[in-house]
Amino acid sequence: MSSPLYLLKTHRFAPLFGTQFLGAFNDNLFKNTLAVLLTFQAAEWTSISSALIAPLIGAVFILPFFLFSGLAGVLADKFDKARLARFVKVWEIFLMVIATTGFATHSFTTLMLVIFGMGMHSTLFGPIKYSIIPQHMGENELVSANALVESGTFAAILLGTLIGGMLSGIPNGGVIAGVASIVVAVIGYGFSRYIPTAPSLSPEMAFSINIFSQTLNSVRLAYQNRIVFLAILAISWFWLYGALLLSQFPSFVQSVLMGDETTVTILLSLFTVGIGAGSILCERLSHHNIRVSLVVVGAIGMGIFGIDFALTAQHFTSAGTLYSNTQFFHILFDLTLVGVFGGLFSVPLYAIMQGRSEAHSRSRIIAANNVLNALFMVSGAVVTMVLLGDGWSIPDIFLLTAIATLLVAGIIARIIHTKAHHES
Repeated sequence: MSSPLYLLKTHRFAPLFGTQFLGAFNDNLFKNTLAVLLTFQAAEWTSISSALIAPLIGAVFILPFFLFSGLAGVLADKFDKARLARFVKVWEIFLMVIATTGFATHSFTTLMLVIFGMGMHSTLFGPIKYSIIPQHMGENELVSANALVESGTFAAILLGTLIGGMLSGIPNGGVIAGVASIVVAVIGYGFSRYIPTAPSLSPEMAFSINIFSQTLNSVRLAYQNRIVFLAILAISWFWLYGALLLSQFPSFVQSVLMGDETTVTILLSLFTVGIGAGSILCERLSHHNIRVSLVVVGAIGMGIFGIDFALTAQHFTSAGTLYSNTQFFHILFDLTLVGVFGGLFSVPLYAIMQGRSEAHSRSRIIAANNVLNALFMVSGAVVTMVLLGDGWSIPDIFLLTAIATLLVAGIIARIIHTKAHHES
């Protein structure tokens, strides 16, 4: 058990990992293929401005998290999670067939419906994925399992984004991406068939189709457990910071670094590889236990290197070629370490959320986490748009967010560390 990779050889974990990895890959393959096609060929698809395409795709994808997270949590608590996972994968295959048709016919409306459907797919699968881990893993395996899921998810995001970008640049790239997504979804369904049964721990629970009351009840349930709720707030801040960086990379590269699409890919790759490396490093430093001190270290590291990254960007001068500019490599170094410390920060928080939640209501608490993650990301996007409209530069916004991360994430992490120490 010296390496978390041993879990990938177990029937308890490997099918779940394969299912979630391929699902995350498909999400990003489809979304990025569509985003690039619509950005550069908008006139052939829709009358909507190309500048609004990426925010629109993001908004449509995230809307189901607000609408259906509560319902997803109830379903995962009430029914066998393995069976639900297989249902979700069938839904994904269905969506990818429709997506291929949408690409072939250049139907903007059809593809937006698929984006909404994929958001719903992720909304339903989130509580299943994170609540099934403590049901199949020992307490000393939670950090290892979450480290693999976290690093695997970001690897899938990176691969899906890169391949989607490449496919969008070739003739009939959308249709090829659609067919590839169908194949990936079918393979993902194959993995889901081998997820061991995870029976409901509260089958008698009342069920309501009122999606708003279900979501509100899930958030209330999470709020009742202070340390779990604080962990959720910290995870949500991590997603706000990460989403803000990822969404602004293209504009940052274009307006500040004077780079091109390759430069965006480099930034995206190093940031996501950093998170994956930080997740695995967290597991190595944890020695199969939840080390809350790593959350504090992660928060401080994200803040300090985020501030240095932003200050370097503020004073960036495009002298000579970009790839011979020492400031550019300074930025890459800082960005990678923001990712590494982000991995250290987030992995123990997921383990705390799972380990400290009551087993019979764990899926609903994870659903509350999804709602708050989405709320934080949307809030960050809105504030970013307001600040940009008010004349702030992208490096200014990066600096503000990094300082806030040092303060907000650091304070929350410190409170969690103190409460966990008192309760142990």
